[in-house]
Formats: sequence, structure tokens, C-alpha cells
Amino acid sequence: MTDLVLTEIADGIATVTLNRPEAMNALSKALRHRLYAVMTALDADEAVRAVILTGAGTRAFTAGLDLKELGAEEGALGAANAAGADENPVKAIESCRKPVIGAINGVAITGGFEVALACDVLIASSNARFADTHARVGIVPGWGLSQKLSRIIGISRAKELSFTGNFLDADTAERWGLVNRVVAPQDLLPEARRIAADMAGIDPAFLASYKQLIDEGYAASMGEGLAIEHRLSSAANSAVSPAEVEARRAAVQARGRTQN
Repeated sequence: MTDLVLTEIADGIATVTLNRPEAMNALSKALRHRLYAVMTALDADEAVRAVILTGAGTRAFTAGLDLKELGAEEGALGAANAAGADENPVKAIESCRKPVIGAINGVAITGGFEVALACDVLIASSNARFADTHARVGIVPGWGLSQKLSRIIGISRAKELSFTGNFLDADTAERWGLVNRVVAPQDLLPEARRIAADMAGIDPAFLASYKQLIDEGYAASMGEGLAIEHRLSSAANSAVSPAEVEARRAAVQARGRTQN
């Protein structure tokens, strides 16, 4: 039986591949359950410091929920509003305390768009495209797209995408701030691994707490976010000794000299 989610771990980086290329990596119930199991295992694996999420093949990152499955099974549409991470792939990804880089290799449509938005950083292949077709399918988003997208690219641009269902090409997605950068298809995973390797060089406990701080603040108002930062910063920084700061400063300077 084909594994619906492939995992490869090397040098502290886990590459997770949604593996239904014949169905544009659609998020079937079985695939969602498998993704939850994989992300839970990677979160608990101390050898893993960063995760890359991508899709098999070149056509799709993921086309979202499996519409054939939704149309054939009574009650299957409840997956669009699933509260549990074993059914909701966005929650499965967001429950990982390690940075998750989305390597968008093709189309990310509707629920697949929501899965992409669950990642911490997005790198897109030049043939990647994004579309929110919720309105055309007649399903209200339940995995966060209606709120996240406008906060990332602006409310007018988000409404244009959601009210038309039109595709957004990779270059425009980069210009709008949806993805961090666009690379040639053959460079997608190498670029994602390069960034993941830089993240893997940070203390994992510190990185997990920093990710939590950013995510909690992003979900709050600016004032609330600053209060969260002050509270966590005051507690954490008081435990850092001057000797530790000096040692880390020297390491940062040495690393800086190797970068362009």
C-alpha cells in the first residue's frame, strides 16, 4: 500500500511529502490522519529541528479536500470544520512547535491554500499557483483562510481572490507578500533545505518559544501582542548570563563574516 505521506529526515531536517500525485495530493480522510501522525511524531523527535512540507509530483502542492470523497460519503463535509488535528490538517501543522517551511511545488487550491497558510514560511516554485475556490464550490472556509489571507496580503486583495476564485501566479504571490521567494522548480527543495538548515542552527527550545511568541502575538491586537512579548521577554532574558551573551555575540559575528 502506498504511504500517503512520505517522510525523509537528514541533518535535522524532515521533508514531508503529501503523496497522492494521481489525485493532485487531495486531502482525503486517510491522508489527513496520516499527516497528523507524521507531524506529531516529528514534533516529538528531538533529532528534527525544522520541517519542509511539499507535494508529490509537479502539478499540485495539494488541491484541498478530496471533492470525490465529499460527494460520496454522508457527513464527509464536516471535515471542513473539524476541530481535531487528526481531521484538520491545518491544526496538525500548527501543532508542530518546530518551524515548518512550505515548499509549494504546484497549485494550492482552497483547502490546499489553507494548508499552505499554516506553514511558517512559504517558498514557491515558479509554476506554483494559489486559488480560493470556496465560493465557487459553495463551502465556507473553516481552516482559517478567511481571516489569515487578509492579514497577510491585505483585505482588498484577499477579497479579490476569494470573490472571484481566480488563480494567483507565483510572481504576483511574491509581490503581494504571500510567499517569501520564488525559485525555479529544480531549486525549490534545495532552497527550502538551505533555509531549514539555517533555522536548524538555532537552539530548538528557544526557536519553539519564539515561534509561539510570534504566533500568539499575531492572533492578538498590537497592544496585546506587545504585552505578551514583554511578559515572556522579561522572564526569559533575566535567566541569561553576561557570559552567555558574550559567547553568542562572538558566534554571531563569526557567522556574519561568512554571509554576503
